[in-house]
Amino acid sequence: MNWLLVAVGGAFGAPLRYLTDRAMRARFGAGFPWGTLVANTVGSVLLGVVTGAVAVGAASGSVQLLIGTGLCGALTTYSTFSYETLRLAEGGRRGLAVANVAVSVLVGLGAVAAGTVLGRGLGG
Repeated sequence: MNWLLVAVGGAFGAPLRYLTDRAMRARFGAGFPWGTLVANTVGSVLLGVVTGAVAVGAASGSVQLLIGTGLCGALTTYSTFSYETLRLAEGGRRGLAVANVAVSVLVGLGAVAAGTVLGRGLGG
């Protein structure tokens, strides 16, 4: 049954990532991978909240499979982040490539840390 929770979460996360990317491209253009940055940041916050909530008993392992593994696993994407960074560098936009790496890592770590604090706060 666990695989079904992961699959259902993934079925929502993948289109959400696609729609996030399309919305960011429509708003800001394709010069910087804003869609991937936003999707990865939202996924990091959400994963932190779920992980923190599970740690204090405010959410179950099933919620962690559904949202943490399924939804966040499909919403976030290291492969696209890597590919987009490489494309920036190969296109002569090395400064943007470095900025993408630095911002993605720092914002992602901050987002998961903040989410974990929020999730632990749900415990009581």
